[in-house]
Amino acid sequence: MCNVVLQLRHGSPGRNALQRLYSTFPGGLPGSALVLMRAVVGATASAQGMMYLSNGGNRTFEGLFTSLALAGCGACLAIGFLTPAVTLSIAIISFANALSWLPLVAGNLVDGKLASIEMIVMAVALALLGPGAYSLDAILFGRHEIVIPPVSRTPRS
Repeated sequence: MCNVVLQLRHGSPGRNALQRLYSTFPGGLPGSALVLMRAVVGATASAQGMMYLSNGGNRTFEGLFTSLALAGCGACLAIGFLTPAVTLSIAIISFANALSWLPLVAGNLVDGKLASIEMIVMAVALALLGPGAYSLDAILFGRHEIVIPPVSRTPRS
């Protein structure tokens, strides 16, 4: 009684590309740790972006773009959608803010250089580790299995 397991393949190239990027979507305690890490980085990035939007000071195009990008990327990261792209975007924006390439937000959550470095390192770690089993990416792009039951062979007459 041997079961044959086949990988479910869809025609969309995006699905297979994300499967190749992450060999597994860990569950259990490692998956829970990834959810916690995604939630912290996503909430921090969203709050940082929303602080600028709620600030009534002078708004520039760069500041508006940065805040909207941080808020959107943070929300996507919190639910685990397009994790590789949004974590790298958060890391790049945080790096640019740390080097003062982009306008800083009044009431900046990651005001110090050390806080910016921590945010960058956590975002890059998430980009390298992947979204985990408890994410929208795992549902949309994760590996699926089809189990084909054994065929009962009846003697031919």
